[in-house]
Amino acid sequence: MSFLTVKLSWRWSAAVVLFLCAFFALMMGVSLSERPNVQTADMLTKAYYSLGLFVMGGLDLGTPIDGPLGARLLLWLSYFGSPILAASTIIEAVIKTISPYKWHFRRISNHIVVSGSNELTITYLKQLRLVQPKIPILIICDEISAIREEELKRRYHAIVITGDITHSYFLSKLFLHKAKKVLLLGRDNFQNYEAAHKILQIQPSLQGKIIIHCNSIRFMRSMADSSVAKQCINFNAYQLAASALVQQHLISHFVQTVPKDVVVIAGFGLFGQTILEELQHYTQKEIDTIAIIGIDAKRRIQVVDEQRQLTDFCKREIFEGNISHPEVWQQLRSKVDLANTQPIIILCTDSVEDNFRTSLWLKNKYPDSMIIARSYLPSKFAENVSEQYNILNVSINQLVKDNLPTEWMTP
Repeated sequence: MSFLTVKLSWRWSAAVVLFLCAFFALMMGVSLSERPNVQTADMLTKAYYSLGLFVMGGLDLGTPIDGPLGARLLLWLSYFGSPILAASTIIEAVIKTISPYKWHFRRISNHIVVSGSNELTITYLKQLRLVQPKIPILIICDEISAIREEELKRRYHAIVITGDITHSYFLSKLFLHKAKKVLLLGRDNFQNYEAAHKILQIQPSLQGKIIIHCNSIRFMRSMADSSVAKQCINFNAYQLAASALVQQHLISHFVQTVPKDVVVIAGFGLFGQTILEELQHYTQKEIDTIAIIGIDAKRRIQVVDEQRQLTDFCKREIFEGNISHPEVWQQLRSKVDLANTQPIIILCTDSVEDNFRTSLWLKNKYPDSMIIARSYLPSKFAENVSEQYNILNVSINQLVKDNLPTEWMTP
C-alpha cells in the first residue's frame, strides 16, 4: 500500500471519528445555543447537524450548552477538528494543483524509479511486488493510456508521472538521492542511454544501480565500451529469454540424445539470433548441424558473425524464405536429415499464428522431434494446444519474468 493510500485512509478515519463525536454528543442531550430544540430532534436531524460541521463556513448552530460535561467536550472537539480537517483537504488539493511533483514526492525515499509503461515494465513490476510488496515505485512515461495508468496505480501501487526522463530539471524533482534503483525500460534506446547519462551526472552514487534495457542488440553492443554503459547494467529482453530457453529446456535434451543434435532456428530475428549465440556459448559440443530459416537470413547471419565473432562450431545451413512456405522446408530436407534424428525445431518468428500453425504441421511430420513455438505474452490457449499436440510453447514475457536477476528486486 502506498503512502498516499495510507494518508487517504487516515483522513477518512479522522472524519468518521469527528462525526461520531458530534453525533453522540447530541444524542447524549447536549443543547445548542442557536438550536435549542435539537435535544428533541430525531436522529437524522442530529446527523445532519453533525455533518454540517465539516462545511467551510459551517452552520449557525451556536455553542454547546447543557448536557453532560463529557458530551460537551466531545462536541467542542468536533467543532474545532471538523473545519480544520476540511480546510486541510482543500489546501492539499491546491498544493497538488500548483506543484504536483513536490506534493507526490515530499515523503518518498528508498524508492525505485522506472521509466516506461510497456509490457516489460509490467513484467518487472509483477516480479518486484512478489519480493518487495511495499517499496515505493515511481513510473515515468512520456504518454500513457488511462487504463494502463489505472493498472499501475491500483495493481502495483505505483505513482505515475508523465514527463521527459531526459529533462534535467524533471530529473532533479525525482528525489534521486533517495532512490535505490533506476530502471530505464522505455522503447527509445537512445533516450534510455541519454537519461542514464544525465542521472549519473545528477546523482553519481547511482553508479551500478541503473539498469538500461536496449531493444536493439546491435546498438547495445555498439555502446558497450561507452562510459555510461560501463557504469550501468545493460540488458536485452530477447537475450535474457534466449539464455533461459537454452539453459532450462535445450541442454537437458542435448544430454539425453546420444548422437550430436540437429537444431533448426525458423525465424532469425532478435530472438533467433540470440538463441544461436547462446547455443555456441553453452552447447557447441553437442550440436552437429544448425539450420537457419528466415527472410534476409544471410545478411543477418553476417551481421551476427561480425559482431559476436561466432566460430564454426558445427555445420551451418542457411535458407532464405518464409517459414509458412513449403518450398523452404523442401530445401531444408534436401540438406538436413530430419526424419532419422530427433531434431530440435524452434519456431521463433514474430507471427504467433505462423509459429503455431507450422509447429503442428511439423510435429505431425516428425513426431520424434522437439518442437518449440514462440509467443510473446503468456497464453492459456497456446498452453492448451501445446499440451494437446506435445509441443513446447515458450513465452518471451514469461521467460524474462522468471529469469530477472534477484538483485534487481532488492534495495
